[in-house]
Amino acid sequence: MTATRRAVIAGSVAVTLAAPRLARAAAGAVVVIGAGFGGATAARYLKRLDPAVDVTLVEREASIVTCPFSNAVLGGYETLQGITRSLGGLKAAGVKVVRGEASAIDLQARRVRLADGSRIAYDRLVVSPGIDLNFAGVAGYSEAAAAQMPHAWKAGAQTMLLRQQLEAMPDGGTFIVVPPANPFRCPPGPYERVSLVASYFKAKKPKSKILVLDAKDNFSKQGLFQAAWEAEFPGMIDWIAGKDGGKVESVDPAAMTVKCGFGSQKGDVVNIIPPQRAGAIAQSAALAGDNGWCPVDPMTFASTKATNVHVIGDASIAGAMPKSGSSANAQGKVAAGAILASLAGKPAPTPALNNICYSLVTPDYGISVTDVYQVTKDKGITTTPNAGGLSVRTPTDLGERKLEAAFARGWYRNISADSWG
Repeated sequence: MTATRRAVIAGSVAVTLAAPRLARAAAGAVVVIGAGFGGATAARYLKRLDPAVDVTLVEREASIVTCPFSNAVLGGYETLQGITRSLGGLKAAGVKVVRGEASAIDLQARRVRLADGSRIAYDRLVVSPGIDLNFAGVAGYSEAAAAQMPHAWKAGAQTMLLRQQLEAMPDGGTFIVVPPANPFRCPPGPYERVSLVASYFKAKKPKSKILVLDAKDNFSKQGLFQAAWEAEFPGMIDWIAGKDGGKVESVDPAAMTVKCGFGSQKGDVVNIIPPQRAGAIAQSAALAGDNGWCPVDPMTFASTKATNVHVIGDASIAGAMPKSGSSANAQGKVAAGAILASLAGKPAPTPALNNICYSLVTPDYGISVTDVYQVTKDKGITTTPNAGGLSVRTPTDLGERKLEAAFARGWYRNISADSWG
């Protein structure tokens, strides 16, 4: 996809998102739980579109460490500080930021209770808690076992632990990566991780191997990743599909072994990415369905389980949209527009949704997938035919891949500014 086409897509979304300005809200209080890409965007756009609305954002952490570009930290090409976003921009925009953990939601009284016992009343609530990891979904694995076999699927301390293990691994060692079955946060993420670690190994530990034991038979951007692996890291990466025995049956953290369909495999460093579900607050408030994720109205992201509540980001079931930072950012804007229209007693604007996902194979080799979505009440969120697309499978030269890597860094800067200010 060309840079011009991306600009057209971005412009069309921006025009549609300006529409809620025409429907200013009546006085109202909105509480947002979670300051990731979805929650931060919703809070910021609520104030941007109608400064009169009272917006309170509840966040457990003092700052946000983003999952996008955390794989670059594992590869040694980025620092944790470089992917840490301050909440100061939200405060400057007029959002009341409350440091604390939302422990319960009283749906009847419209109140959020924090772990310290305090309560915050709302007229509308946005729940954007991200994911919880289902440690029990992998036999032998646990939260404690993540100290030996890191998941690093929530960026921060686990990212640094896995990086330290990779640095300490001997040249000629084996790094095992275990991606989960769908759905999960950031579908291309495990394979970008494999790529950037392979890039590090190529430079520093060239005798090392990477074994990918996958629960799935295919994965996002598979053709692009595998072509890059063959070209950039020949003989280093072995990906095993679920149908070929790649699905992991159990792990033994003490022995650093992983049992799959063709026996027990030992790794010097083992990265277990367990199954996932909506964040704990969504579970405790009964906003999630039996599958662990939160069903929503695709037109507004209003919960189908509770009134006056919207669920956005990774926690939601969003049809064809993947669980990604780009998706969460887009959904935050749609929810903000729908809430302002609702408070004003007007119909919600027609949503515009897209997703762009960049992946780095090396710091100078990028690939991407872009999708534009159409939203209807009967079919939900579906991919728009002949819109978006993948990077070309075989570029005329690697300059295009280098340009995509530059686009990835530009996307990250821009979406960070858009989300947190």
